[in-house]
Amino acid sequence: MAIVKVGIIQMSCDADKTVNNQKAIEKIREVAKQGAQVICLQELFSSLYFCDVESYDNFKLAEPIPGETSNTLASLAKELGVVIIASLFEKRAEGLYHNTTAVLDADGAYLGKYRKMHIPDDPSYYEKFYFTPGDLGYKVFKTKFATIGVLICWDQWYPEAARITSLMGAEMLFYPTAIGWATSQDDATNTEQYNAWQTIQRSHAVANGVPVISVNRVGLEQAGAMKFWGGSFVSNPFGTLLYKASHDNEEVAVIDIDTEKSDSYRTHWPFLRDRRIDSYEPITKRYIDDAE
Repeated sequence: MAIVKVGIIQMSCDADKTVNNQKAIEKIREVAKQGAQVICLQELFSSLYFCDVESYDNFKLAEPIPGETSNTLASLAKELGVVIIASLFEKRAEGLYHNTTAVLDADGAYLGKYRKMHIPDDPSYYEKFYFTPGDLGYKVFKTKFATIGVLICWDQWYPEAARITSLMGAEMLFYPTAIGWATSQDDATNTEQYNAWQTIQRSHAVANGVPVISVNRVGLEQAGAMKFWGGSFVSNPFGTLLYKASHDNEEVAVIDIDTEKSDSYRTHWPFLRDRRIDSYEPITKRYIDDAE
């Protein structure tokens, strides 16, 4: 399909998992009613962003995939005839957990999962305590409406992840995300950080000739110490913003994406044609040291 209607759900979260899941379902219904065909939820939408602390109690939030939440969303996807991209805390086995996104097709079929590859460990983002790095590699999913690539939050800073997923045939890249500002920061720092976040992802769109859809959460968490900055956006294959959400409000939107435009951009700006794959071996090294 040339025109794909993408639904974005930017929402705040509650300490109650049931409340969050119900809100997500209501908002999925809302954007589906507006014509959305592929609907993306933010990272770890079922809970508050719990990685601000290292607490063993938080492992109780995890669940198998497929499991209760993904099965509920699969039924919803079938009922509404939409694709749902759902970011969940996966319990793979006792003591083994991942930050994982499930993809549910418009007929309710579970198409598979992507496990977050790049795991941060920073103040208020202690993800290495909870998440084992992904071991499924990069993934694309052939849905009813488009072949989509899914990456997760910290993956968005790595051009290699976007490149590989695009080379696998993704017609668009989705980034479920949870990123915010410390409320103690000044406005200039906030602006610089948001601009860097948006710029790197728009650059993936340009370099690969594919649309990028980034869906972030919003609201105050961590007892008011963290403001998740929202700002969800859609970029066309040449980095032009087709949509940008606010930094403060819950928002839903449906954006038309013309997948046929990728061919035009890739033809006129042939970055894939001119890749020198014979020269890229050094990228597999951690660092290039002259002494080596």
